[in-house]
Amino acid sequence: MAYKVNYPEAGATRAGPLPPGYRHLERTADLDATLHDAAELLMTWGLHERCGLHPEATAARAAPGVEVRLRFAGVLHIPCQVVWAEETPDRVGFGYGSMPGHPERGEAAFLLEAVDGRVHFTVRSFSRPGTAAARLGGPVVRFLQSRATDRFAAAMRDACIRTERHFP
Repeated sequence: MAYKVNYPEAGATRAGPLPPGYRHLERTADLDATLHDAAELLMTWGLHERCGLHPEATAARAAPGVEVRLRFAGVLHIPCQVVWAEETPDRVGFGYGSMPGHPERGEAAFLLEAVDGRVHFTVRSFSRPGTAAARLGGPVVRFLQSRATDRFAAAMRDACIRTERHFP
């Protein structure tokens, strides 16, 4: 499948070390939910909605090739494309990459894993500025990326607690 992403390492968040030359972020959270319930929230864009990103996707479920435009604060439109997805009995998740028009170049992955009766959620990413504005915003952009990554982990953990394992 030909992807429309604006960086060469498509799929690098799936496993192994992240590529050099990028900023790397990773956050994890232990969840009080079944893998199935957390997976429904994740794979149907519910986590992104809970984080205020208002996704507009070409499919209701994350899958390779699906394009999603994340809208934030009514002014920022962030185009991404899913470059990998996995749904097995022990692992569920996907990675999407930046497309032309995205302020960054890189990829983010959202992965749920069932290990020893617990469900772990991991967000990992690699990125570098993709526009002059992102380069000029250096420290502010890095701060916002860290906050967004923290927000994904916290929102998933909170959703699993508040909804008592029942997701919309």
